[in-house]
Amino acid sequence: MAAKTYKLGVIGLGEGRSILSAALQSDRWELINVCDLNQDVCRARQEEFGLTRCTQRYDDLLEDPEIEVIAIYTPDQLHGQHIKQALEAGKHVIVTKPLLHSLEEAGSLLEAAKAAGKCVFVGQSSRFFESMIHQRRDYLAGRHGDVDTVETYYISDARWFLQRDWARQKGFSWMHNFMSHAVDLAKWYLPGIEEVFGYGYSSTANQAYGLAAPDDLRFLLRDGEGRVAQVSGSYTKPTLRQIDSGIGCTLRGSKGTSRALYSKLLYHTHFAGEQPITHSFEDKHGYYFRFEGESHHAGEYQNYIEYFAECMDRGETPKPDLNEGIHTLAVMAAMERSMETGQPVRVSDILREYSLQL
Repeated sequence: MAAKTYKLGVIGLGEGRSILSAALQSDRWELINVCDLNQDVCRARQEEFGLTRCTQRYDDLLEDPEIEVIAIYTPDQLHGQHIKQALEAGKHVIVTKPLLHSLEEAGSLLEAAKAAGKCVFVGQSSRFFESMIHQRRDYLAGRHGDVDTVETYYISDARWFLQRDWARQKGFSWMHNFMSHAVDLAKWYLPGIEEVFGYGYSSTANQAYGLAAPDDLRFLLRDGEGRVAQVSGSYTKPTLRQIDSGIGCTLRGSKGTSRALYSKLLYHTHFAGEQPITHSFEDKHGYYFRFEGESHHAGEYQNYIEYFAECMDRGETPKPDLNEGIHTLAVMAAMERSMETGQPVRVSDILREYSLQL
């Protein structure tokens, strides 16, 4: 029996470029209609992908009974509104990270999701990169033993962001736009983060463009068992591209240590009874990076929409779901407060302030 094909609508065709490629190349999805306010972007995507439909009205997606899932790739500050509208229209939701730009809308979204009985899946793409997939498999197989130390980072020369008007708008956050990848990976392995402490600094490059949001970030995250994750980020400095990898996740356990890298397709391991090994997946470069340079990574998107479809087949909730996404936001809110106060901050205090029970 053939697997079910799910019917998709996409809003936001800038960042959404990758999800279009992912859906069109997957046999689990049918792309029904797409939406962007910018008519020129609509036309560009139609020409690029041979699309027959594109609208500037989100209502066209919401009101289409054929569409089962809406994928949201609009600016961060619009996510809450667009997710709620999709849920109220009876659609499942896939939304790019960050789930929301603040916790203010979290309570109403939880209520909307409960009333709709639909899934909200946060597209934390780093979980679905080849090296991270293999690391997770080894972790679930117990090859690391007891993991008590996690080290994640996202280091990038993203000074090109400073040229964009939207990056200089109030509310822009390097943490939410970049470091959320590293925070999510840390929480994936230590989901019960209770307390955070760290520092942030706004560099001279950052300040020259009028940005106060810290672009150099270093944190410690501790869970209820006392295990520690180290999370770091830097976004306006030159990188050593020949040796640096943008995102990294290191697990240190009683039986072994591993490090998964992005955008380098490398996975380093040293497990009990083995010599250190470097696993290369460079043969899959074309699958993950389908456009100019490595600015879009459609392979991860295809992996996560196919995972979403498999969860739907089994009647399971795809993760990270709405609750997990909100908890990650609470962790980042605690990190921001720690930077401001110079003190450790408990995540439960943040949740309590917003009357959130997860």
